[in-house]
Amino acid sequence: MKIRPKRLMEGDTVGVVALGGPFSMEYLPAKLALLEELGLKVKFGETVGLTGKYLAGTDDERLNDLHNMIQDSKVKAIFNLRGGYGAARILDRIDYQLLSENPKVFWGFSDVTCFHTAFAEYADIVTFHGPMLSSVGANELSDLSKRMFQQLFTPFEIQYDESLTPLQTLVPGNVRGEITGGNLTRLVNTLGTKFEFDANGKILLLEDIGESLENIDSMLNQLRLSRKLEEAAGFVIGHFTDINGGTLEDVWALFEEYLKPLGKPAVAGFMIGHCEPNVAIPLGVEAILDADGKVLRILPGVE
Repeated sequence: MKIRPKRLMEGDTVGVVALGGPFSMEYLPAKLALLEELGLKVKFGETVGLTGKYLAGTDDERLNDLHNMIQDSKVKAIFNLRGGYGAARILDRIDYQLLSENPKVFWGFSDVTCFHTAFAEYADIVTFHGPMLSSVGANELSDLSKRMFQQLFTPFEIQYDESLTPLQTLVPGNVRGEITGGNLTRLVNTLGTKFEFDANGKILLLEDIGESLENIDSMLNQLRLSRKLEEAAGFVIGHFTDINGGTLEDVWALFEEYLKPLGKPAVAGFMIGHCEPNVAIPLGVEAILDADGKVLRILPGVE
């Protein structure tokens, strides 16, 4: 069992950091409205407002920002401002024991996938795959997306079925296991490194944005050759946005081609990823995937 962070309470202070790409300060106030609606106080990390071609400041600045937020006992959660790229550059310098000793809500997705998998492996904590603050402006999130933030305050089991969005069974069956994963590109980037993601016996979530069918095929093949698909117990196929040269149905057909021979339960169509609504879920907790009934159940991520 991984360490679940403590639930948030109204009035808590949460940290906002830019551990990947930079974000323009002029757009920041609108992006913090949701946190304020939730009754949270915000502490800005030193990386917020830092600029660069594609990184928010230097590696040292982003690493120090993360460590400072982890060590600050007043900060009850860490929210990532935006993704892009940059997480992997500091993975080998993070003090994972510090995080184990100071577990707190860690929220984000996309490039943040690198943190999710590393924190699960080396800090043994539950993290949250949810919308970046850069996409949570007052009128940019659906009611469903906003409701998912409530899981940080009141622990509840998430049940995702076709009452939320249409789903498609790619491979039938039922499976129970820890849910892990995230962005397909970033997961493939970990292969062959100390931070290679662990799929063994787990339900694997996969999503991505702006990739061609050829690239998605190539990455799935790399997961096949590295035996990650074989090791996984089941598959939750999240949203694939802005597909170059194909449709979402083409992507699902590609997944079916790779996954059907394995006989592991797989369901596609979950609005988890670069999409709206973006259904936030905890990673590192037990989940049940019923591919026959097209239902995903996930245990709470906070205590």
